[in-house]
Amino acid sequence: MATSQQWVLVEMVQAFYEAPAYHLILEGFLILWIIRLIFSKTYKLQERSDLTEKEKEELIDEWHPEPLVPPLSKDHPSLTYNIVSGPPSHKITVNGKECVNFASFNFLGLLENERVKSAALTSLKKYGVGTCGPRGFYGTFDVHLELEDRLAKFMRTEEAIIYSYGFATIASAIPAYSKRGDILFVDESACFAIQKGLQASRSNIKYFRHNDMQDLERLLKEQELEDQKNPRKARVTRRFIVAEGLYMNTGDICPLPELVQLKYKYKVRIFLEESLSFGVLGEHGRGVTEHFGINIDDIDLISANMENALASIGGFCCGRSFVIDHQRLSGQGYCFSASLPPLLASAAIEGLNIMEESSDIFLVLREKCERIHKALQGVQGLKVIGERFSPAFHLQLKNSTGYREKDTKLLQDIVDICMSRKIALTQSRYLEKEEKYLPPPSIRVVVTVEQTNEELDMAASVIKDAAYLKLN
Repeated sequence: MATSQQWVLVEMVQAFYEAPAYHLILEGFLILWIIRLIFSKTYKLQERSDLTEKEKEELIDEWHPEPLVPPLSKDHPSLTYNIVSGPPSHKITVNGKECVNFASFNFLGLLENERVKSAALTSLKKYGVGTCGPRGFYGTFDVHLELEDRLAKFMRTEEAIIYSYGFATIASAIPAYSKRGDILFVDESACFAIQKGLQASRSNIKYFRHNDMQDLERLLKEQELEDQKNPRKARVTRRFIVAEGLYMNTGDICPLPELVQLKYKYKVRIFLEESLSFGVLGEHGRGVTEHFGINIDDIDLISANMENALASIGGFCCGRSFVIDHQRLSGQGYCFSASLPPLLASAAIEGLNIMEESSDIFLVLREKCERIHKALQGVQGLKVIGERFSPAFHLQLKNSTGYREKDTKLLQDIVDICMSRKIALTQSRYLEKEEKYLPPPSIRVVVTVEQTNEELDMAASVIKDAAYLKLN
């Protein structure tokens, strides 16, 4: 045994002498570094002098915690409310004064429709005021299933799903499909609900200039080149284009035919938000797909709220069955919010009945939109932003003062003058620090079928006079 150990020792010494010099230097350096780590301190004590009790108390008295929220002036527009008494229909009573309503999204005038109110009242007596539970926990009522079936048939899709809150509809739908690592190509003018859906998805967001199809194709080509470099990753990466039928922030219509062409050329999916275009565009009010004559199956998912044309609450998504069914498992607003009150579902069903029976109502709305749009051309100091057939469009300053607060103040003065002359308008409101691309200040004008031609002409005249007084 001793002889064996001696032989091993002799071999180690022999290997030491035969090893190259650089090998011995490296081993020596490592040994010294290990010794240093073992005996060195893991941290250095900072030299400081002990404070007296008096000095500690003075420091504590001087310290102030950071405010929970930033300071806000009492006269901030968001803290100033216009109080409405009565229904916000054709005529609206604001702060005790009756005005013609050009501020509420009651496009088809269904808010005060007797048939809609009767359907809601009958449902209220049968089901009560609410549901007190999500759809998966005794929150699914027969009237919900009926509404989903009616919406699917109206939109000519396989299936529909309803949400109890309009804002949460698209904000829940986007992250249900697009996950971390996926890619979303989004218009810069996308509304805030879409932005919240993008944020929740944690996907890779690529913005293209508003309605600029060349810029969108540039981004798609760049992504195609990236995919060629890493085809393995590309096979598991989903890509979506997100657009609005009529854009809330601009009143512009999306170039849907070009979007569909790019979809098939670059193998992406399309999400279409139609809260402003549903019940407005197309011969039967089916939205931007009907307006352009696009096959609805070319759109992977359509989302819209029921708070505008249908004058109810909530929203819906429609499309192929396997697409919609996925939301019943992954749509956060669907899974975790109390379901839509049955009375509002019944009101929406009756609203759909009226839309199907009175298809000429969409032509009437379009004519009224074009009338006031034309009448407002050439207003002193203001420019009209939006399509001539959009029921919600914007008035922006032709020449900004260079300061957002001053621009907002000028526009609010115009709104106040119009209000004093019995025309109810409102400024567009944004969460300025959270908007990805903050739109410029504007006055929003909303057209409904209930407004008479005389009222439309009067509103245009009042706006012109107010703009002349403040901007001349």
